[in-house]
This record gives sequence, structure tokens and C-alpha cells, in this order.
Amino acid sequence: MNHPGVSAFPWWSKNSHADRRPFLIGRNRVQTALRAFFSSRDFVEVDTATLQISPGNETHLHAFATEALAIDGQAAPLYLHTSPEFAAKKLLSAGETRIFTFAHVYRNRERGPLHHPEFTMLEWYRAGEGYEQLMADCADMLKLAAETTGTKRFSFRGMETDPFAEPERLTLAEAFDRFAGIDLLSSVAASGETDRDLLAASVGKAGMRVAEDDTWADLFSKVLVDKIEPHLGKDRATILCEYPVCEAALARPSARDPRVAERFELYACGVELANAFGELTDAGEQRRRFEHEMAEKVRIYGETYPIDEDFLAALAMMPDASGAALGFDRLAMLATGATRIDQVMWAPVAEVHS
Repeated sequence: MNHPGVSAFPWWSKNSHADRRPFLIGRNRVQTALRAFFSSRDFVEVDTATLQISPGNETHLHAFATEALAIDGQAAPLYLHTSPEFAAKKLLSAGETRIFTFAHVYRNRERGPLHHPEFTMLEWYRAGEGYEQLMADCADMLKLAAETTGTKRFSFRGMETDPFAEPERLTLAEAFDRFAGIDLLSSVAASGETDRDLLAASVGKAGMRVAEDDTWADLFSKVLVDKIEPHLGKDRATILCEYPVCEAALARPSARDPRVAERFELYACGVELANAFGELTDAGEQRRRFEHEMAEKVRIYGETYPIDEDFLAALAMMPDASGAALGFDRLAMLATGATRIDQVMWAPVAEVHS
């Protein structure tokens, strides 16, 4: 008889663990290699607090909430962070110039072959260096992960990527045109303002359904997920770059085109691996973006998260920098040939059933 909360085939059974152990050992080897990679480039490994005033201020990220009790029993809300980004940037303000961290991060409403409520985020930051250097870092790390595990090609869901090939650089405007026949930037003004109706007309012409309450951001995401992402990282990795400024809440605008920001994402086998920015250091603009994101969160989900005033104070003193966040478990999956993210996690989070 099974008891409530006890899995029929738990990960800790000897047979299950024996099946997963080769992937787990491969994970460890890749992590060791990446630590050596950063050490050889004069990076310092840092460790950031998991509990934060704000878990992050992005519309579609959902956090785990808790509370801190003072000695007198007074309660104050705290959150498990969705990323170590705020703390890492405070360290840049404090004077660190090259840092990296393997941080356990937490995201609610997420579980599946590529998602887990708790996972490992590899973040690294370079003060005084442009985000193009992060593109080179990503390419080097793909090669290193493959070399470490003896893998010639990454594969996932029928798609393959050569981790040793130079990644393709593709702008969002090029991707929308190539895969959906949509002129994306025609709906984005130099001020960053967007034209929802213009994009909606283009999306409709591309044969996609448009709902009356779809915002510009909704339509952007729909095209990206349905028409573009399935093609990314085929044969070689893809660096998808130059996101519209309204889709890059923590990135600075491009000097080349004010409609787009210094943001890119790395894809292999259709899997998003990394998200990187030329970091925004204008605290006033960052506050405006956070407030906009939280207004959208209230509209869509009926909830909001506080803004970390300490972070904005530190941001005003932060040097120019670039930073990237890589889903380490996903990289370990591709490098070891695993098919689910929990196969490369030593002790997955328990599945809770109502």
C-alpha cells in the first residue's frame, strides 16, 4: 500500500539511482571543469543569500514566499530568490570585477522535462567588458562541456547541435522575418513604445490566432515560442540577440539602435540555455521598468513582489558590466545525454500531489 506523499518509484531507490548515476557523475565533471574555466580567467566564485527582500521583478516569474520572525515575533516577508542577480550586482558595486556563482534558485509553477522548482543557475559577471565577450564565453563553455563528457553532438527531442561549431548570431528582427514573415521592429518606436495593433495585424497574417486581450508582449511571446524557438540551435548553437527594449527589463539599450537592447539568449537543440545582458545601470530607468513589470503581474496574476530598494541604491554605483545566467542543469542534460532535468539532479524536489 502506498502512503500519501510517497512516490511509487522514488529517485532514491537503488534501481532508479543506478540508472541516473552516470548522468550525475557527468554533471559533477562538467561543474568541476567550469569552475576551472572561470578560475583560469581570474574570476572569483561567490556565494549569495537565497532569502531576499525581492525574488525578482519579472512579470511571469513566480516565487516561493516565506517570512522572517524577529525576536519579538514580528513577521516580515522574504522570498527564495529566482536568480542571484541582485546580490551579484551588489558585489559589483562593492568593487568585485569578475565573479561567478553556482546558485540554487527557486521558481514556482514550474515542473517538467526542462523545468524544476529548484535548480542550479550558473551566473557570471564581467565589469568593464561588453556583452559580446559573454557570447564567446558561452561558445567556449559548450565546447568544454562536450569535451568533458566525451560528447560529439548534443541531442534532444530529435534535434542535434554540434557544440564545437561556432554559434550562429541571429537578431530577433531577423528571426521574426525568417521564421514568421513578420517585420518586428516596425511595431517598436525609437522611444521603445510598441504598437500592439500593428504587430497583431502581422501575427494574424502569419496565420496565428490573435485574441482581443493579447498585449504586444503576449503576441511577441506567442510568435517566439511557436514559430521561432523550435528552429533555434539546430546543427549549431544559436545566439538570439538584440531583443526589443521592452523585452529586456535589466539590459541597457543598444548604442546602434535604441529600439533594441543588449540582450541575448543561447539555444542548443531548441533548448534555451542562457540569458545575458549588457547590464542597465540607470537606477531611475530600472525602477520604471520594475514598476511596469509588476503592474503587468498584477493585471495577469493578481499578485506583485516588492522592489529591492537596496538593489536600486547599489545599481546607481555599479560600474558598466555584462552578465549572464545559464541553466546549469540543462547544460548537464545535453552534455550527458539525459532526457529529463531531474536525471541530472542528485536529489530532486518531491512531487506534491493534492
